[in-house]
Amino acid sequence: MKKVLIDSSVWIGYFKKANDLVALNELIDKDRICTNKIILAELIPYLEEKKENELIDILQSIEEIPLEIDWEKIIDYQIKNLRNNIRKIGIPDLIILQNVIENDLELFTLDKHFSLMKGVHKFNLFRK
Repeated sequence: MKKVLIDSSVWIGYFKKANDLVALNELIDKDRICTNKIILAELIPYLEEKKENELIDILQSIEEIPLEIDWEKIIDYQIKNLRNNIRKIGIPDLIILQNVIENDLELFTLDKHFSLMKGVHKFNLFRK
């Protein structure tokens, strides 16, 4: 089974208990989750500010998929997005996209723009 990269949007909902994320608990139990430095960089500063040291330790213990950024691919992804009228995709999300594609991962996200990009780029979105 493929590893599942858990996007910060999922973690935020999980920590706030704002979403029913039974699927995330199942992935955790099956040891299928992974992270990367961009996702950690999005989450840890806010957790640090709230003194959520235990959550920080948990996040840092998750398998981390290294980022090997290929700027030519990032540019190509954005060009394809623009040609398909997919706008306002930030560089961090393009790096996450490349990380998912290059490492044959599934992406668990609540961000709708990844669904839009699914029609242009070949990658796997996790479905609950």
